[in-house]
Amino acid sequence: MAKRVTIKSRTQATEHEAVRCLILHPELGAKRPRAAGVSLAPVMPLRDSTALLAEASSLASAIGLVVAHAEYVKLRRIVPASLIGEGTIKKCAEWVESLEIGLVIIDAALTPVQQRNLERALNCKIIDRVGLILEIFGARAKTHEGVLQVELAALNYQKSRLVKSWTHLERQRGGFGFLGGPGESQLEIDRRLITDRITHIKAELATVRRTRGLHRAARAKVPWPVVALAGYTNAGKSTLFNRLTQSDVMVADMVFATLDPTLREVKLPSGTKIILSDTVGFISQLPTQLIAAFSATLEEVVEADLILHVRDIAHPDSLAQSADVRAVLLELGLGEKIESSLMEVWNKSDLLEDDGDEELVKFDDSGDFSGKLPHHVKVSALTGQGMDRLLREIDRFFAAARPSVDVVIGYDQGKLLADLYRNGEVLSRVDREDGIHITHRPRLGRSE
Repeated sequence: MAKRVTIKSRTQATEHEAVRCLILHPELGAKRPRAAGVSLAPVMPLRDSTALLAEASSLASAIGLVVAHAEYVKLRRIVPASLIGEGTIKKCAEWVESLEIGLVIIDAALTPVQQRNLERALNCKIIDRVGLILEIFGARAKTHEGVLQVELAALNYQKSRLVKSWTHLERQRGGFGFLGGPGESQLEIDRRLITDRITHIKAELATVRRTRGLHRAARAKVPWPVVALAGYTNAGKSTLFNRLTQSDVMVADMVFATLDPTLREVKLPSGTKIILSDTVGFISQLPTQLIAAFSATLEEVVEADLILHVRDIAHPDSLAQSADVRAVLLELGLGEKIESSLMEVWNKSDLLEDDGDEELVKFDDSGDFSGKLPHHVKVSALTGQGMDRLLREIDRFFAAARPSVDVVIGYDQGKLLADLYRNGEVLSRVDREDGIHITHRPRLGRSE
């Protein structure tokens, strides 16, 4: 009988601290293939094993688990029945016994059969990377939309595994019950109930998507372009957002601190106003269920006029994180924007040595920005370093993309005059005898 681990409410830290976990990161010796179409470098950089374990540990710590031990295992081959070999399983069993482990996290995607076989072999609860990320998202989701999106992803994950719990309906627990739950007799679930719930959630999210569409349509009537922050989780997007907007969005040194999009107005040096959007962070091996479930939220990135790719430039795996983010953007169909409307913001540059970015530029400097965008802007959202230059570069991008024109409109052309106001920015207007003289800047990609 596997040991049962129960994660209580995220406010009950003392219960969290009692759960000791073992993290195992298995990886084949071969290099990971480069994502199709990613315009980065000739070879995708391999991740540092120390950084991989640190990231997995931060994921576990995000829901209050105590990491008793973390181990990087280089696999010679994948064992279909258990992913890892018998020798590794034996070592894990020893760690589980000696370290009083209540939960083993396999930092990879497990099939249902592999998860079941490992639980039997180790006599311990097992979750994989997908389940762990979903658990974090379940604990982080706060808005109605966020809860629905995470629940949809969790249900699809459960359905594929014939998971026996309906514990994600117990809102007070936080998370989605992958780490345990009620007694075994209460864990049986009818697949039909999951299917019905999925159908219901999809209908609710369709309503959310329509509402977001209406909000975007309303914003489109105002000639303000949208700038979206995108990047790896914990890269400092929310800190940068707060710095630029003078807001107080939640900031924490933890993964996935932000799940729900936040939008604020920002005034550029020229006086032009933009709408800045802070969105959910990405991560390597981001579950496809989450990408699909968060499509409504990620539309803020898809619809943006400019994407600021925020990177933790001081992180030892910054290059690989950048590749992962761009791969997700490609999956969202943003290949063209990566080349023409993406600016890299190298955050935490105060921690970088003056000459420490030479290799980073060598790896990443492949985008053709047609002279509109710099390859990168070095900033520190914490200290405010580089903020003025970042705002100037954003200003320069939109000024180049929206050249102003001088037009003269007759006094009997009221409809045309209204169209100019609706579909752009009227910089100046002078009423003369021969007509209305207007200097007009068209709205970037948002004309009706």
